[in-house]
Amino acid sequence: MHSTALSDLREAVSERVLTALEDRTARFAHVGTPLTEFLAPARSLLGGGKRLRALLCGAGWAAAAPDASLEGPVVLAGSALELFQGAALVHDDVMDASQTRRGMPSAHRRFALDHAERGWLGRADDYGQASAIVLGDLLLSLSSMEMEEAQAVAGSTAGGRARRTYDAMTAEVALGQYLDIRSQAQPWEDDGDTALARALQVVRHKSARYSVEHPMLVGAALAGAEDDLLAALSAVGLPLGEAFQLRDDELGVFGDPSTTGKPAGDDLREGKRTPLLAMTMRRAGADDRALLRDRVGAADLTGDEVTALQRVMRATGAVEAHERMIEERYEAGLAALEAAALPERAEALLRELAAALVRRAA
Repeated sequence: MHSTALSDLREAVSERVLTALEDRTARFAHVGTPLTEFLAPARSLLGGGKRLRALLCGAGWAAAAPDASLEGPVVLAGSALELFQGAALVHDDVMDASQTRRGMPSAHRRFALDHAERGWLGRADDYGQASAIVLGDLLLSLSSMEMEEAQAVAGSTAGGRARRTYDAMTAEVALGQYLDIRSQAQPWEDDGDTALARALQVVRHKSARYSVEHPMLVGAALAGAEDDLLAALSAVGLPLGEAFQLRDDELGVFGDPSTTGKPAGDDLREGKRTPLLAMTMRRAGADDRALLRDRVGAADLTGDEVTALQRVMRATGAVEAHERMIEERYEAGLAALEAAALPERAEALLRELAAALVRRAA
């Protein structure tokens, strides 16, 4: 029954996201072909994905309104969250110089390929990056429009509270992105505890809260949740969000490209200063630390080198310790869920989603 509710919400949000993309840009239809070209990467990107943030929003709604159907404002808010996620992915791929996303060329690569095929003036890569930046900006605008409509449907009190949560989320993600950029620009840290604390700070502000905690709070606020329920949901959402991102970091090193849609070891090429990397550096011997410092972040990192770095991560026990860290946060989230004493439907939805956040291969 609960899986059916999630499936129905996923389908409704997926339809709404694409409708929003079309309807909210229809006023520019007179532009013609350039508009079609501009939106094409967004259509491809938004057509896929697990919709986890929208589903978590639905679970938050169910916690505050156990008898209400997962319709109306929660679908609009789910659409807003998915459009924001789309914007974040487009911008993230530019910053990381990622070539693929979900098995397809990333937005900036798609724009660059169009430029090159047509023999236009200037550098194709510059054109691609600039176009992707403004596409991400467009998706941010559409996300805000969807959230504004959800706010209006929910009413001034509940809608206003949900909007403030959404606004805090979008601001925090920008800070988290900067922390990520800053961490990769800093010299390697000899103090393993400091490096790990810095990596976990990035996890929390860039992804954990916006991926899990904030979507739950947006949904609950839309349904009129009071402070005590919102606090209980935060206690559930933050550790689960951290577990989600830690799993993502592991998949960025060890994930199967046919499942993740990204090359094996992509996070190693991008030089991501993840908790997994910090834990590896803390445990590695001098030679392996030198290898990590020399090759992590190298755009020309070969497949054999990726394998060698993976071997170091396993041999030092970092992967095993990282798995324990994921499990500890997963269990902490479930313990907080048990303590929250939520309505039966909401608890069942969140247990199902908690497993999907952590027990995944993509």
